Amino acid sequence: MKLDFSLFRHSRTMHQGNQTISKFFLLGFAVGSEQQKLIFMMFLCMYLVTMVGNLLIILAIINDAHLHSPMYFLLANLSFNDICFTTTTIPKMLADIQSQSPTISFAGCFTQMYFFMLLVDLDNFLLAAMAYDRYIAICHPLHYAALLSPKRCALLVVTPWVISNLVSILHLSLLRLLTICDQKKVPHFFCDLEPILRLACSDTQINDLTILVVGGAVIFIPFTFIIVSYALICCTVLGVHSAKGKWKTLSTCGSHLLAVALFYGSIVGVYFLPSSAYSAERDKVAAIMYTIVTPMMNPFIYSLRNKDMKGALRRLFSKKSFFWRW
Repeated sequence: MKLDFSLFRHSRTMHQGNQTISKFFLLGFAVGSEQQKLIFMMFLCMYLVTMVGNLLIILAIINDAHLHSPMYFLLANLSFNDICFTTTTIPKMLADIQSQSPTISFAGCFTQMYFFMLLVDLDNFLLAAMAYDRYIAICHPLHYAALLSPKRCALLVVTPWVISNLVSILHLSLLRLLTICDQKKVPHFFCDLEPILRLACSDTQINDLTILVVGGAVIFIPFTFIIVSYALICCTVLGVHSAKGKWKTLSTCGSHLLAVALFYGSIVGVYFLPSSAYSAERDKVAAIMYTIVTPMMNPFIYSLRNKDMKGALRRLFSKKSFFWRW
């Protein structure tokens, strides 16, 4: 997969009326200095928890041969994606909170938007792939090894990377055609597509249509796939006579369903409500949910109720403790 860096080279400046401008001002959170210190410490702690939690998930899966299965391969990829996802926005946001003049260059803004859109879409596809894994494991257990072979697992990860890359480049290519008004202040804590589009003087109808059609397809097709997968799983579970067997089967899906609810609930709140209902503050709160809270919660969601993962983490810590004693 080849990244089109020419997009970023040509996006160092954009037109502002008859002039050319080279940076945005990120307004972030409209709070006093004392509250800013509190917000800085809170988000720094959340970022560190996210990094450590997801890194531990990856190390536990790599370290434990019992977890070398399609389910945990996809979980390791989700954890890696969450690390990259939060790193795209949070370090810059923390630096801006400490800065008296929180600015970002156009090249930096476009780069941040590219990786942000890429990783959001990738998160979306990985959640769908994990639903497919649960569907095969519960509904077609005898064919699990054949349907989720190493080659097919690799395709479940590589294909979303390619699609997400193309979608991100499409949005940024259309954004470059717009003219930005005198207002360069972005009412957000990072460069996101929706707030930047609202700074445009020129017609954004094509951009809005692309978000609705392409963005909607990228979000709702995997979401529909998840819903259908779990509907089929429920049909299979209803055929299990033992109540204990039903509970055991459903318990393997509970963690994934919680992660799906957190992710999609906040995404819909940002991108798919009517324009008349747009609110910069609501946008920020929803963005915090899926850029910070969801990646931070995923390690807890996928490990606290998972005996195999808890065992792998214990073995990882015991191995590290043994290493430290030496």
